[in-house]
Order: sequence, then C-alpha cells, then structure tokens
Amino acid sequence: MARVLSVLGTLLRGLVQCACIVMLTFLLCRVMPGDVVDVLGLEGGLTAEQQAQMRHDLGLDQPLAVQFGDWVTHAVAGDFGRSIRFDRPVMDMLATAVPVTLRLTVLSFAFGLTLALVLALAATARPSRLFDVLIDGVNIWSIAVPTFCAGVIAILVFSIWLGWLPVIGGLLAPVLIIGLDNAGQIVKQLREELKEAVTLPHVRTARAKGLSPWRVSVFHVMPATMGVVLALSGLVLGSLVAGSLTMEVLFALPGLGSLTLNAIHGRDYPVILAAVTLISVSLVLINTTMDVLHRLVDPRLA
Repeated sequence: MARVLSVLGTLLRGLVQCACIVMLTFLLCRVMPGDVVDVLGLEGGLTAEQQAQMRHDLGLDQPLAVQFGDWVTHAVAGDFGRSIRFDRPVMDMLATAVPVTLRLTVLSFAFGLTLALVLALAATARPSRLFDVLIDGVNIWSIAVPTFCAGVIAILVFSIWLGWLPVIGGLLAPVLIIGLDNAGQIVKQLREELKEAVTLPHVRTARAKGLSPWRVSVFHVMPATMGVVLALSGLVLGSLVAGSLTMEVLFALPGLGSLTLNAIHGRDYPVILAAVTLISVSLVLINTTMDVLHRLVDPRLA
C-alpha cells in the first residue's frame, strides 16, 4: 500500500510539474520583447494599421488568460495551430522534427549506457589498472569537456581538416560525443556500486561455486545495482535531451533543437510553444517514469 501511494504521489507531482511548465512557457513567450508581427513588419514593411489588424486576427490583443485558455483548449485536442511565418500546421513540423531528435537521443543513450556498463562490469570481473584508468578518463571527459566544444573540435578536425565526416547532417559525431559524455556521468558511480555489490552474501556464494567472473558480474552483481542504474539513467536522459538539441543546431540536424531556435528568431509563437512544451513535458515524463521504476525496483524507497 505504501508503495502504491508513493508511486501515485510521484505521478501527481509529475502532472503538476507539466502544468506549471506549460503555463510558464506560455508566459515567457508573451513577455519576450517583440512579437512575430514586429518581425513580419520589419521584413515586409507593414504599416501600423496592418500590424494592428494582424495582431487582432492572431488574437495577440486578447488578455493573456484568454489567449492561454484558447491555446490549451486546442492543444489538448492535438491542435497546436499553424506556423505564423511558414503557414504550416505546427503538428506537421513537429512530426518532421521529432524523429530526428529521437534517433539522435536513442542512439546516444544506447551507446553511452552500453559503454558505461561494459567498462564497469569489466572492471568488476577483471580488476586491473587499465580499466580504472579508462573509467577515470571517461568520467573526467564528461566533467571537463562541454559537448558543444567537443562538437566544434570534431567539425574542425574530422570534417574540415581530415574530411572524414560530413559537416552538415551527420549523426556519427553527435552520437559519439553525447554518448561519451553520458557514459562518463554513469560509469564512476556504477563502478562504486558494483564494488559494494561484490561483497553481498549471494555474490560470495556464486564465487564459491566456481562460476566465471563475468557470469558472476552479469547475473549476480549487476541485478543488485539496477536501482542505481535506473536513477542514473534518469539523470542522464534529462541532460541528454538538452545535449541533443545543442548538437542538432551545431551539426544542422533538422530536429527539435533547430526548429525551436528558428522559431525563436522569428518569434513564431505557435511553434515555440509547441516545441518547448513538448521538450519540457518529455523531460518531466522521463524523470517521473524513472522515479516510478526506481521505487518499484527498490522497496527501500516505498
């Protein structure tokens, strides 16, 4: 019963966070200096009367509460409006951008988690100075080298100087950079947890039976640290989304990051609201899901 109440409390907190994020995003979009009418006026030479009429047609002259209510009503029904600058349904633009971001995010997370697990398990099964140095090196890399700087260096070295990778639209460099950063955030803590798990009674029993070090590490030590893996994965996924958006802009990938940046430059409110809300709510849902799984796996958190 206590575990069920704990999970329900976590879900309720996630819903409240989503609602607050949506309201804050709407407010921030409205308090930004200038709006899309100002941008279009500068680009197209609209008169003051034409700009006033356009604001009226777009509902920008309505009270904020009315604007927010209208937007939420349509958004709940799956209608995020039309892009003011491109006159396209926002949902169509999101449908084009989201798969790119998902592909980059999933590949980066899979590479980072796999690298962290392999290094941590290898250091547990076959303790050696080499694995300790590799773990420390990956951890220091994630702390000392920002992903944006690593991306710029990768473009200079591998795209411009060596010509091995495309400057625009390539996935290999962003996946490796973000994945390496994610691995560094996980591997050190995971290694420490595995070292503690090795001393558990059932692990010592498995070793006494003569099982191989790798089998002991994978089937007996690793399950004891699943709670920590879930907790670390939740933290990494949160930063992963932000890192993916940065890499999209840097490598000109047509994902949510590029879409959001272009919308901000053009004060395209419907696109900004939809994209930022989608990103923010996704982060909350990821953290909430990981928190729930962590509570289900680890009874001490109930």
